[in-house]
Amino acid sequence: MAAALALFLKLIPLYVTVALGWVAGRYLEASGRHIAGIMLYIVTPSVVFSGVMAAPLTAEVVLLPLLVYAICTVMGLVHLKLAKKVITDGSANIIPLSVGTGNTGYFGIPVALLLFGQEGLAIYIVCMLGTTLFENSLGFYLAARGRYELRDAVKRVVRLPVVYAFLAAVALNLSGFRIPDIFVPLFDNLRGAYSVFGMMIIGMGITSFRGLAGNYRFTGMAFFGKFVSWPLVALLLWWLDANVFGIYSSAVHQAIFLISITPIAANTVVIATLLDIAPRQAAGTALLSTLFALLYIPVMVSIAF
Repeated sequence: MAAALALFLKLIPLYVTVALGWVAGRYLEASGRHIAGIMLYIVTPSVVFSGVMAAPLTAEVVLLPLLVYAICTVMGLVHLKLAKKVITDGSANIIPLSVGTGNTGYFGIPVALLLFGQEGLAIYIVCMLGTTLFENSLGFYLAARGRYELRDAVKRVVRLPVVYAFLAAVALNLSGFRIPDIFVPLFDNLRGAYSVFGMMIIGMGITSFRGLAGNYRFTGMAFFGKFVSWPLVALLLWWLDANVFGIYSSAVHQAIFLISITPIAANTVVIATLLDIAPRQAAGTALLSTLFALLYIPVMVSIAF
């Protein structure tokens, strides 16, 4: 109970940041679209690059993002197929991002640091890269297909720098190259900006706190996939590996489970804003999931850990 309370208190600054984003959008006319572009094309690739460069890469560790990516892919595709049967307002293509990923960076990194410490945080970040790669490849493509033709959607995915940043960091890390000390503070500052602006953009997407759920079918589908399906899959994999395969340690199991219970990704709002596909629906649902996670995550952590 004490750990759950400590985690609850740790999450409060994140919600203050969301509120500041709403103030900036409501009263300062801050553009969420401009910040979304900066986040997607500059800040996120920098965080991914520095995270991979800092990780101790082994064959098992390198495979972790691919494992998480595979889970995100299955979750996204299955729930997209279900969503298209019940959602008719054009927002169904945002469901793979809402369900398959999670707010693993802006929200999850502070939580992982509290739960696992610096050493466990490195493992968490490597696992988190799987969701980031999904967001910036197949997830982005599926969302873009809700508005653009196949060729245009592929072009938009190819322009995203996150995948290239990940591959470059893996190659440099394995070759023994390290980020020069003079640039370490820069990447630390970008990591801070990643969390602050990522949470603020959720608030910027909310023009009114009335009717946050918007399309209740969309919100219900997103919540079910994010807070029921994903955690069940994570727990199943935890049990199978712990009792059958024995490949990874409990630290990896806990990291993947934490990824599964994070709220809907702020990058879902970023991408919906850039593509202009139901951005208010995405922002409202992401904010509701973030509010829900304030109680959900401490409870789930106290049960599973």
